Amino acid sequence: MTDTFLPTPSHTVGPFYGYALPFPEGEQIAPKGHPDTIVLHGHVRDGEGDPVPDALLEWWQAAPDGSLPRASGSLRRDPVTGGFLGRNGTGFTGFGRVATDADGHYAVRTLPPGNAGLPYLSVCVFARGLLHHLFTRAYLADGADPLLDALPKERRPTLIARPDAHRTYRFDIRLQGERETVFLEFP
Repeated sequence: MTDTFLPTPSHTVGPFYGYALPFPEGEQIAPKGHPDTIVLHGHVRDGEGDPVPDALLEWWQAAPDGSLPRASGSLRRDPVTGGFLGRNGTGFTGFGRVATDADGHYAVRTLPPGNAGLPYLSVCVFARGLLHHLFTRAYLADGADPLLDALPKERRPTLIARPDAHRTYRFDIRLQGERETVFLEFP
């Protein structure tokens, strides 16, 4: 007799990940006190426009000089206790992880990305109800870019962070519905 195995069905992404994945200072990508620090903040909202209070966002970006950071240290552990040591305070890893608060709000402190073309941060979204995490980009400027140029004009603004006062940018993420954020598919 031959056993027939069925594939395991997909399960929703969260909110169970909130226990172990967020880490202290996960939103502090830039070294503390760095004079070029910018803040990117916004809300994650569902299809009805309601806040998603248990989303988790991972951020990846190029360093200000355009290089891809290879420094470790985003999540350092004490070798004796296994506890969290924090970031080393000087290295730039280009990685951050932040959970949304009860209002669906998040904020990350980072350095301006120096990638070729328009500056952007890559974002991976984990949230309740999703069968798979979602990828998008937060552009800090509008202009010519192969990805943005390929989008319909009305969808382009969903990838552009709006500048606010005092070196801050607003980038809201809509999971579906009207003004849904453009999400990217990777093979």
